[in-house]
Amino acid sequence: MSRILITGKTGQVGYELQRSLQGLGEIIALDRSQMDLADLDQIRDVIRRVKPTLIVNPAAYTAVDKAESEPELAMRINGEAPGVMAEEAKKLGAAMIHYSTDYVFDGSKDRPYTETDPTCPVNVYGSSKLAGEQAIQAAGIPHLILRTSWVYSTHGKNFLLTMLRLARERDELSIVSDQFGAPTWSRTIADTTAHIVAQSLVHADQQAWWSEHAGVYHLTAQGKTTWFGFTEAIMGHPSVTKKPQLKPILAKDYPVPAKRPTNSQLSSRLLMDTFCGLPQWADALALCQD
Repeated sequence: MSRILITGKTGQVGYELQRSLQGLGEIIALDRSQMDLADLDQIRDVIRRVKPTLIVNPAAYTAVDKAESEPELAMRINGEAPGVMAEEAKKLGAAMIHYSTDYVFDGSKDRPYTETDPTCPVNVYGSSKLAGEQAIQAAGIPHLILRTSWVYSTHGKNFLLTMLRLARERDELSIVSDQFGAPTWSRTIADTTAHIVAQSLVHADQQAWWSEHAGVYHLTAQGKTTWFGFTEAIMGHPSVTKKPQLKPILAKDYPVPAKRPTNSQLSSRLLMDTFCGLPQWADALALCQD
């Protein structure tokens, strides 16, 4: 039986993974108090004690603006920690699934980014996540790196819950309308991960399966919108009774410490051709809000 170690169990994706991966192995889900990614020695100790056959790592430093003033901490959690996990996985003969971000790109492309497009992060968070990708790849272990974007859920800190809170508090909201991407429900990410893990487990030669499928894949909901369009869809749900007036603004008129990519669209064609389909972003959002 496989033994699956999940990091960051209280995070948006980690929370959903605990449900989605049930039945695919023995689940050991840990929170920050049990495995702090800022403590590299603790990571080594935990993995050596648990001895997983698969490490699934959704835990990350995700405070994009704060990372500009805490680059060392962001790099330790997002860059160095995944490398340590990969090193320990190699000693155990374990595989690893890791989640990355659209922010590894600069956003200047006028079409969706593919897995083979050159990376060029424009902020500390993106640079730290790219370093994590590279550390896992350098370890030479069986791995999947799943890049996603604009993650939301019904718990934790995310755009959906922030907009719902602001809708109750304000009569007007100014929302950026010139940045493009695909809002992706954390349950979509977790369920897709479970589909992939299940496919690996039923293969007669798992080592051959990982050798064939290892690499980087983009995992986002389908279609595209802006933060303004995302907000319109959120407010359009019947459960939202107080609907503030929405005002579109340009990103330059909403200054933040960390620069954001203008285009965060990721093409998920490779993942869908290889593993399974993905929902349209608006359909997933409606399910999440129901």
